Amino acid sequence: MKIEEPINVLGEKLEICGIDPETGFYRDGCCNTGPDDHGSHTVCVVMTDEFLEFSKARGNDLSTPVPAFGFPGLKAGDGWCLCAARWHEAYKGGSAPRVRLLATHQGALEHCALEDLKSHGVDLS
Repeated sequence: MKIEEPINVLGEKLEICGIDPETGFYRDGCCNTGPDDHGSHTVCVVMTDEFLEFSKARGNDLSTPVPAFGFPGLKAGDGWCLCAARWHEAYKGGSAPRVRLLATHQGALEHCALEDLKSHGVDLS
């Protein structure tokens, strides 16, 4: 049985999102997803201070390190696989971070419109 390569929202091979800090639901650097990823951590973003504040105000502090879970805390500029629903919420609220489309898993399209993701794309020429 052949295992299929993960595909991004543009229909191409999924690229790495971030390795320092290592991101992804599976902490493999990619926004891979599977049946155990209930949050759909599929949108590869370039973190911003504005989004970190937005997320913290909603009860998800991504900037504070949590050593017990090996989480270093995020800062502006970090690549991170974000929950698709959270990105969509931030998009509607005007605080969405930029998106690396080539590293955003096609599973994000279950929660976000491709046009919305493209409007925040950093890797379109």
